[in-house]
This record gives sequence, C-alpha cells and structure tokens, in this order.
Amino acid sequence: MGSKTIKIQYFRSIIGRPEPQKRIVRSLGLRRLNQVVEREDTPAVRGVVAKVPHLLQIVEGDASK
Repeated sequence: MGSKTIKIQYFRSIIGRPEPQKRIVRSLGLRRLNQVVEREDTPAVRGVVAKVPHLLQIVEGDASK
C-alpha cells in the first residue's frame, strides 16, 4: 500500500509576488496556472502550501485511483 498523497493546484499567478513566494511555488514543481501536482501528504508539504494559501490550494477529491 502506497503512502498518502495530496493534490495541489496552482490557481493564482506569481507575477508581482515576492521572490520567496515564487520559490515556494516553483519548488513544488508548479509551472502553469491551474496545474495540479500530486505530492506526498506530509506536514512539511502542507506547511509549504500554507505559506502561500492565496496562490495554491489543496484539491479535494477521489485520490485513490
């Protein structure tokens, strides 16, 4: 059985945002608006997403496919 994952969506542009926020988005592997990536569900990843809640969101849905 695999480890749990979460889906993270990039829904608002980083244009005009401070450099640390841009680095956070890029570090998750997000490049395009509305892109969704799947990452391991750890407190560290959730903390990174919580740093920029105005740019990223955790997508709810059926993750067990």
